[in-house]
Amino acid sequence: MNAHQPVYLTAEGVENLRRELDHLVNVKRPALAERLRKAIQQGDLTENADYITAKEEQAFLEGRIQQIEAMLHNAMIIQEKDPADEVILGSRVTVVEEGAEEAETFHIVGPAEADPANGKVSNESPLGRALLGHRVGDAVTVDAPGGEIVFHIIAIQ
Repeated sequence: MNAHQPVYLTAEGVENLRRELDHLVNVKRPALAERLRKAIQQGDLTENADYITAKEEQAFLEGRIQQIEAMLHNAMIIQEKDPADEVILGSRVTVVEEGAEEAETFHIVGPAEADPANGKVSNESPLGRALLGHRVGDAVTVDAPGGEIVFHIIAIQ
């Protein structure tokens, strides 16, 4: 992540990151410090599996804390707006895949918040990029790993 590159997040995404950061700093970090203290007291650190594991976990934890802090520092909040005529970052788009009967709704979010299993699609993903700028009634072709998929936009919120 570029140190000055904006990180597009919803207000909910910012709050989730703040909660995670708080948990990592105020719960996980002290617990890990205590584990390290106990492992150090066991002596001979060169063959101390508890110490080695705790140090690896500490490196991961500190890396995640730095990542979240950078994301929050560079956060650009996606404003909730009245439904737009076209798909923009922050839109909830209801589409029907050509040949399918059931509609799906996707929330277009920044990459840091993407969670396709829960309907949050990155604006940088093939689907997100394809939907941006289109309107209700448009057919959108997505170049997916399994081939082209055509979606029809039926609603934008």
